[in-house]
Amino acid sequence: MDTMTPLKISLFANVLNAVMDPLLIFNAKMGVSGAALATLASELCSAVLFVWLMWKKKLISASKLFRLPKLEYMMPLLKGGAALQLRNFALNLTFLAVTRVTQSIDETGVAAAAHAMAIQTFQIGGIVLLALSTVAQFIVPGDMVEKVDEKTGEKSGGPKAARATVNRLMSWGLILGTILGSLQILILPKLLQASPVEEVRTAAKIPALLGSVYQCFNGLVFIGEGVMVGTGSFMQLSISTVIATLGTLVALKELPPRFGLTGVWMGFGVFNILRLAGVAVHQLYNGPLSSRAINQIETSERIATEEAVRAQALLDAEEAARIDTENRALHENEDNSNEG
Repeated sequence: MDTMTPLKISLFANVLNAVMDPLLIFNAKMGVSGAALATLASELCSAVLFVWLMWKKKLISASKLFRLPKLEYMMPLLKGGAALQLRNFALNLTFLAVTRVTQSIDETGVAAAAHAMAIQTFQIGGIVLLALSTVAQFIVPGDMVEKVDEKTGEKSGGPKAARATVNRLMSWGLILGTILGSLQILILPKLLQASPVEEVRTAAKIPALLGSVYQCFNGLVFIGEGVMVGTGSFMQLSISTVIATLGTLVALKELPPRFGLTGVWMGFGVFNILRLAGVAVHQLYNGPLSSRAINQIETSERIATEEAVRAQALLDAEEAARIDTENRALHENEDNSNEG
């Protein structure tokens, strides 16, 4: 399974987005439209690269590209797609609400400019963490499949192996998130110099600092949600995002009137903390690779092993009894022969 190519394409698209955002927002003076255009351009480049590579590897062909598939083949995709569209709606609603609240804080545009600067700071580490989320989507389902080596007969993969992979990814997410957040805090004074306006730099300082702190657990959030996609838990991921969106909308109603732009970023914190809670529920309680599910698998395997041992012991006892009966019959025949 090729996991490096999607990682490279995702990294390229996110770097392209991060580079184009300040150029279009500030240099081209396009504001929010510039941010949208940068995102659109990065997504288009990503799509073109994926299609070109699949075409090159003959994974798609012109004859089948526009042929309608059978409905029975489409149903799993439709169900998963509908759930993910619900998630995308919740995400877009959250970002729309954040933009609306930010623009309503003041009429001078200082809050909007400071918010854009904080977003750029946040994306420095988010690019790497989001790429790891994509890696989790590909690696975890591959490890869930149990494989047998044809030469050695050794088994690999399966739910327990996939769970170990998830644990490693989550550990790396926490470590990288902490490192990236710390680096962002260290270079924050330099990043704030990107704006020549003192009011913008001052307004962006605390939000950018909060965004850096959030990176410490964003690695867990992004990778955990990638695991949810990889295990096919689309509806649970969507419900988790919807709950996080509802919590964020409440926070955006209560916090910005008291704390201004800082309150908006506190709302961002609520959003990511609730998403982290959804990841925790999935990995500890009801996901296919949750601690509870793995314990059930181990319990089933232990019971099956014990039953196999008991069955073998019963067979051994029956075999020993049969041999003992045959030996007794043989001795009796020999005794009868001797007596005769």
